[in-house]
Amino acid sequence: MARFSKIEVIAQMKATGMVPVFYHADIEVAKKVMTACYEGGVRVFEFTNRGEFAHEIFAQLSKYAAAHCPDMILGAGSVVDAGTASLYLQLGANFIVGPLFNAEVARVCNRRLVPYVPGCGTVTEIGTAQEAGCDVCKIFPAGEVGGPAFVKNIKAPMPWSMLMVTGGVDPSADNISAWMKAGVTCVGMGSKLFPKEVIAAQEWQKITEKCKEVLAVVAQYR
Repeated sequence: MARFSKIEVIAQMKATGMVPVFYHADIEVAKKVMTACYEGGVRVFEFTNRGEFAHEIFAQLSKYAAAHCPDMILGAGSVVDAGTASLYLQLGANFIVGPLFNAEVARVCNRRLVPYVPGCGTVTEIGTAQEAGCDVCKIFPAGEVGGPAFVKNIKAPMPWSMLMVTGGVDPSADNISAWMKAGVTCVGMGSKLFPKEVIAAQEWQKITEKCKEVLAVVAQYR
């Protein structure tokens, strides 16, 4: 069961401005990465449903977060159907993210008062998701659908929109500052925040430092 309210989740997405997106089949690696992010100031973390038995890893990670990273808001990503959303909610997901919008997922999440952040690539999709109760919409793949200019153009006629961008986001100051200036609520960052060589070498402190750097840039330009 979710440990944080819908209001708390959205407020923290706004406050920190960056959501790491990560998956690993080894629970110990997942714990280390999440802890490294936590120590770097991250308070919202998305574990993606991308491997066999990913939900079993998530279940363990959810319990670990509650015990060792008490202020970490853990959610599940890459969710495309209502059944999978229900499963992750039962395992403690505080929010659900998907690469697409699915009205059935919205209903499941609304019933439990848990944020659903669907992937949208057009203004109409964003509007449809908002009508279905999605407070935050994910622009995906953000780099391919128009980049920061796309976000800026959406915010002009729809200034109430809260947008998370994933895909085409990297830890550089130039990239992050461009998204922030465009008006995003937060950026989602995956592989570029967690280089394979860093994971392989178990250099967790590098992840912590990178998170601190990214959050500092976010704070500077928002």
